[in-house]
Amino acid sequence: MSIKEFIFSLSVVGMLAGCASMGTPDGGPFDEEPPVFIGGSPAMNALNVTDKRITIDFNENIRLQNAFEKVVISPPQKEQPQIRYNGKRVTVQLEDSLIPNVTYSIDFNDAIVDNNEGNPLEGFAYVFSTGEKIDTLGISGTVLNAQDLEPIKGIMVGVHSLLDDSAFTTKPFDRVSRTDSRGRFVIKGMAPGKYRVYALADANGNYLFDQKSEAIAFYDTEVSPSASQAVRYDTIWRDVETIDTIRAVEYTRYGSEDIALRAFKEEFHTQYLVKYPRQEHTNFTMYFAAPNKELPVIEGLNFDAKDAYVLQSNATQDTLRYWFKDPQVYNMDTLQIVVTYNVLDSMLQTVPRSDTLYVASRKRYETVLKEREEKFEKDKKRFLKKARKSGGYSEDSLPEYIPPTPLLEIKSTGGSVMDFNEELQIYFAEPVASIDTSFIHLSQMVDTVAKPIPFVFKQNEDDIRYYTIYAEWRPEQTYYLQIDSAAFKGLYGGVSELFEQTMTFRSLDSYAVLYLTIPHTGNDAVVQLLSANDKVAAEQRTSNNKCSFFFIKPGKYSLRLFMDKNGNGKWDTGSYEKRMQPEECYYYPRVLDLRALFEYQQDDWDINYPLEKQKPLEVTKQKPEVEKVKISRNLMRQFK
Repeated sequence: MSIKEFIFSLSVVGMLAGCASMGTPDGGPFDEEPPVFIGGSPAMNALNVTDKRITIDFNENIRLQNAFEKVVISPPQKEQPQIRYNGKRVTVQLEDSLIPNVTYSIDFNDAIVDNNEGNPLEGFAYVFSTGEKIDTLGISGTVLNAQDLEPIKGIMVGVHSLLDDSAFTTKPFDRVSRTDSRGRFVIKGMAPGKYRVYALADANGNYLFDQKSEAIAFYDTEVSPSASQAVRYDTIWRDVETIDTIRAVEYTRYGSEDIALRAFKEEFHTQYLVKYPRQEHTNFTMYFAAPNKELPVIEGLNFDAKDAYVLQSNATQDTLRYWFKDPQVYNMDTLQIVVTYNVLDSMLQTVPRSDTLYVASRKRYETVLKEREEKFEKDKKRFLKKARKSGGYSEDSLPEYIPPTPLLEIKSTGGSVMDFNEELQIYFAEPVASIDTSFIHLSQMVDTVAKPIPFVFKQNEDDIRYYTIYAEWRPEQTYYLQIDSAAFKGLYGGVSELFEQTMTFRSLDSYAVLYLTIPHTGNDAVVQLLSANDKVAAEQRTSNNKCSFFFIKPGKYSLRLFMDKNGNGKWDTGSYEKRMQPEECYYYPRVLDLRALFEYQQDDWDINYPLEKQKPLEVTKQKPEVEKVKISRNLMRQFK
């Protein structure tokens, strides 16, 4: 335990002891009840309202949490209303003129909490009308991130009675709401009719989709609002594992509760050159804000850029490292470069853009040269001192000092024990100028005897400094890799030394096997096995609704799939202009605890299960806020 951890532990123990010793026990449970609405002015559901000042009263002192984010007024307000609270009262001052013959709703979401325990009053909305009737219909649903089914908190959801596709991009919403911590939304006060439903991360607050950077969602079919009374059941926990009571709660159920909006950002990126550091004098790196479909073109102003460098690029070509080959170029203190790359103009047309760069080295070449000379003199003194001590030389016959050939260090990604499906890679700090593969030897150890085996040695596409050795690896077998001296020569003259590595591959008993049958997926789904940190551990494409995962390390995993409609092997976003939804994503609704030596067969994955219930809560990052409050209280109870 570190000193910080020790001090923190003492402070926690002290706080708990203090809590346990303060006064007498309270003798009862925490207050679980939210504030209760008791009245307001104008009255709830009042008609023919002309006053823009609304007061709302409760039975206890309250607070407003994140009112700017959570409180939503329909119809949408152009001018931001003033919302204040004091004691048991909330005051709302509308700044816009009231629209005649319209039902207004002030939806507080879960912003109203009691002052003491923070119990939220969920789903509370204050309703009145400027006409002769109250519109009481509504719709509800969920907004999820299309790529990983994470509930999206605080995104705007709106409706249009104008059913034309252009309404979303040209007119403000008729009525709006915001999602809660579960991604749930309710739009109330709707009149009978048909509507289009949208979600919008409204960056500029104008209630319409006019910026490509805004996350959006759209429902493919028209919806009709409705309302009815229903009952739901809330669970009250005695502690983190024990249920206290299950409580029936009456609520208004609004139509189309199964609306699931899958939010996405369109494939649009503002392209620009972020930075271009030159950490070493031999190379520099350009970082772009978005992928490049075509490589930028560079032109040297104070040097000839043609065939002057080796390019190291990542898969998306947004990180480009240029290694210069000619010492007369990389020894210059400042390189003057014109880089030309493609950007999108205001009409979303691809046009070239040119930037002039002055790429300065962190160290001036004079400093680098001086450091080299100082190192040479130190190494020479050590060499001569050792020669004198040897006794085999006189002062007149001391040997000439010849600097050693620079070393090109070989590193390996593999260890002494490797997973059966792990790739063996070697890599270097700089690009390689030449390779003699006859100096590379791979053997399998058979009864302590090294038996040469065939292999394939290939440069990686994503990083030219990495090379993969492919061979027929077998479990529980030991292999010996030997790379003779001078097998590799670096771009800057360094030569590799002898490299040796022995590695043993784990036995099949160290892994789990998973077989999946997933109806309605055919050959189109890419299934991803996700580790505890939501990283892709492995992925497979379905074949006739089936796929299998072998050599799985023991642990807890979740499963996700996306329907790869275009067959490119990656999830693709949508486009509103083309009325194209993002590729569908689904989760297996349970976390799997996979153990070594076991084979698992899962045939119960129903991708048609309600989308908002698919992703397991254990791996959902956006946890419901009410559940967080309950868990916090239950933990406190244990120390009372």
